[in-house]
Amino acid sequence: MEFPSKLIEDAVNEVAKLPGIGKKTALRMVLHLVKEAEGKTTALTEALNRMRHNIRFCNTCHNISDSDDCAICSSHRRDKSVLCVVEESRDVMAIENTAQFTGVYHVLGGIISPMNGVGPSDLKIDALVERVAKAQGSIKEIILALSPTMEGDTTAFYINRRLSNFSVKITSIARGVSVGGDLEYTDEITLGRSISGRVPFQV
Repeated sequence: MEFPSKLIEDAVNEVAKLPGIGKKTALRMVLHLVKEAEGKTTALTEALNRMRHNIRFCNTCHNISDSDDCAICSSHRRDKSVLCVVEESRDVMAIENTAQFTGVYHVLGGIISPMNGVGPSDLKIDALVERVAKAQGSIKEIILALSPTMEGDTTAFYINRRLSNFSVKITSIARGVSVGGDLEYTDEITLGRSISGRVPFQV
C-alpha cells in the first residue's frame, strides 16, 4: 500500500494494530481524522492519553475503574452475597446491559489456557479465594460466567476445586439455544445441554 505521507503511514500502522482493524479500515479512519477539525483530533488524543495514564483497576473485583473502588463494589444497592466470576471487564459490561443481575463481580483477567501460556497463577484466582475467605460466609453464591469453551470449562473446574472447602453455592450460567435460532443449526453440545438443563415451561 502506497502512502502520500510518512506521517499518514505511521498513523495507519499504529491504528491497524488495534484488534479487528485492517490496513484499509485504518487508512479510512486516519484520512477521516485528517479532514476533521483539529480540535476533534486533539480531543481524541487527549481522551486516550487520560485513559492510559489515569485508568485503574478496582481493588476488590479487578474491574476497570476510575478509582480504587469501582462504582459496583462501592454501591449499597448491590447484593454482596452473590458474586459473579467473569473473564474480562467486557463481560461485566455485557451482563450489566441485561439489567438482570444485582450482585457483584470478580474479574479473572482471562482464562486458563496452557496453549497460550496462561496458567492459574496468571489470573486473579488466588484473589478470588482470598476474597471468599475474608467474607467469612457472607458470600452465599458464586456464579461462574465463563466462556463455554474447553478453556472456560477448565477454569471453572479449577475454581470449583479451589473453593471446595468453603460453604458457598457454586453455579454456572445456563447454556442453551439462542433466541431466534433454528435447532437444526445448533451444535450438538449446546443442544444436548439445553435438553439436560431444561426448565419448567412458563406462559
